[in-house]
Amino acid sequence: MTDTLRGSEARILFRDKDTFLAEENPFEAMMERFDHAAKLLNLDPGLYKVLRNPEKQIIISVPILRDTGEVEVYTGYRVLYNTSRGPAKGGIRFDLNVTLEEVKALAAWMTWKCALVNIPFGGAKGGVVCDPSTMSMGELERVTRRYTAGIIETLGPDSDVPAPDVNTNERVMAWIMDTYSMHKRHTVTAVVTGKPVEMGGSLGRREATGRGCMFVTREALAKLRLSLTGARVAVQGFGNVGSIAAELMAKEGAIIVAVSDKSGALHSTTGLDVADLQKWVAQHRHLAGYPKADTITNDELLTLDCDVLVPAALENVITRKNAPRIKAKIICEGANGPTTAAADKILEEKGIFVVPDILANAGGVTVSYFEWVQDRGGYFWDEETVNRRLETIMVRSFNDVVALAEKHKVNMRIAAYMLSIDRVAAMHRLRGMYA
Repeated sequence: MTDTLRGSEARILFRDKDTFLAEENPFEAMMERFDHAAKLLNLDPGLYKVLRNPEKQIIISVPILRDTGEVEVYTGYRVLYNTSRGPAKGGIRFDLNVTLEEVKALAAWMTWKCALVNIPFGGAKGGVVCDPSTMSMGELERVTRRYTAGIIETLGPDSDVPAPDVNTNERVMAWIMDTYSMHKRHTVTAVVTGKPVEMGGSLGRREATGRGCMFVTREALAKLRLSLTGARVAVQGFGNVGSIAAELMAKEGAIIVAVSDKSGALHSTTGLDVADLQKWVAQHRHLAGYPKADTITNDELLTLDCDVLVPAALENVITRKNAPRIKAKIICEGANGPTTAAADKILEEKGIFVVPDILANAGGVTVSYFEWVQDRGGYFWDEETVNRRLETIMVRSFNDVVALAEKHKVNMRIAAYMLSIDRVAAMHRLRGMYA
């Protein structure tokens, strides 16, 4: 669903002579927001303990035979954080920076995200510590199938449904579905989402996260009595989420003044041609070298004078160091965890309207839910139906969070956590404790 989370190892940053802040541990950053919301909800201490701990953490070895005949062993993870509301849902990433702490944080985020948009899933996440750029297609397939076999007891349409994430795609999901189906001795399309359409994937799935970002950005601007038409937008990250969000916002009349990827950032006060940028990236793989815009640094992009900033790549890019210099009126978090807890306080003091990640990028999991429903029913929707139903859910969820934020006089992030935690807690109260 999201772009790369990096730097996940905890790095304690000195704040003053008596105080230290673990700004870069994603699980602790998520839990700081969780604790705040739980306190405001007056959450029962027993439920607090249940919701603060993942249900299941799986660590496996993933041995494969390389093309050279050498044996390599990778480490794989799958974390099921909470399944009280339904099957676990969450992506699988292949990346050298995958850690258990990162996977736990992402699984927790998925739990709150699914509850926030009120779809019947719990939260999960998985990953393999590897560098896919050094692998042949055959090696990548062997890693995928061996990893799938290693976690197969937890997989299933009623228990755990993976999706693509960093460095995984439709092809990888097809291998997972096939491996699972071969073990079950019949085709099970609903075991993964984000599959090729020919295999039971949903129309509109690829664009869903970026489209969801566009919907909530439009609603946030309207909340501030502004319009998406003519709004100046800077997009940090030009992968699937960022490029689609930029494309769709431009179609609605927004002026995309800056975009970036790991090769650098581009800026134009009169607006960038997003379609032309997409063609350039398709040919050259990166934005670097694009001749029709000024070059700036990624850090400069974050502090540009603009109406909307969309961080859609890395985690922890908005910190207490650069937050005071951010000029955007609205931040729409296309990536998971782009803003640290310390930066949140600064942004709130500056009056910046933040659409938090668990709301802003929930379009992906929402259309994954649609795909799962279509696979289970054996009846598939046209793209217009998918997009219309996505808009209904995203707009309703945005309004739910705004209403709670105004009622409790808290920011959008805390309101989003309060709403999602309360929904998960309500399910636990109704179900009771199995003993």
